Amino acid sequence: MRSVIFDLDGTLADTSGDLIAAANVCFEGLGLGALLDPAKDAGTALRGGRAMLSLGFSRVDGFGEDEILRQYPVLLETYAKDIDTHTVMYDGAMDAVEALKSAGYGVGIATNKPEGLAEELMKRLGVRDAFASLVGADTLPVRKPDPEHLFEAVRRLGGDTAKTCLVGDSDTDRNTALAAGVPSILVTFGPSGEDMAALKPEALIDDFAELPSVVERLLAGA
Repeated sequence: MRSVIFDLDGTLADTSGDLIAAANVCFEGLGLGALLDPAKDAGTALRGGRAMLSLGFSRVDGFGEDEILRQYPVLLETYAKDIDTHTVMYDGAMDAVEALKSAGYGVGIATNKPEGLAEELMKRLGVRDAFASLVGADTLPVRKPDPEHLFEAVRRLGGDTAKTCLVGDSDTDRNTALAAGVPSILVTFGPSGEDMAALKPEALIDDFAELPSVVERLLAGA
């Protein structure tokens, strides 16, 4: 079976608002106020909790890696309690997923979000059942950009790792696809969209309506 594996944060859903809110709770707990801006720092939010903490602490003195390690569990706990207040699926995402499934593709998720949080978020958004697999940051001993993370998502849906493409929004996704030897499709509608072309993926899409035909072209010979 040919397969399409999606990143989650910044690709299928804009999760930045809830992530930044959780990080700001950490900063506020230290008496630092809200160090991150939901609009300006959305791109960093979609790179994960540690990236947000690092950015926030870079804006004040006296906090380093040790504090990032202390605050990361706090961030995860806070985020888990309020995971879907601001989060929305990108327009057309689920229409594209259903179109791919109707065309016979296996569809799954490979995310560097912890598996439990990813599962909970997708359930709350009402879309978990649309995906045949979900592999999170802690599902395996490795995570993206290690290709095994992608391959496991493909194997769990019964697909062929040689007949796969990865849809994402970051250099991590691009590097994962390169390591796996499969095509990457990067979305340009996220906060870091203007940077995607420089990563030279096999394809860029500005709208999820483009995805089924792009996938068909890239996997036509697979």
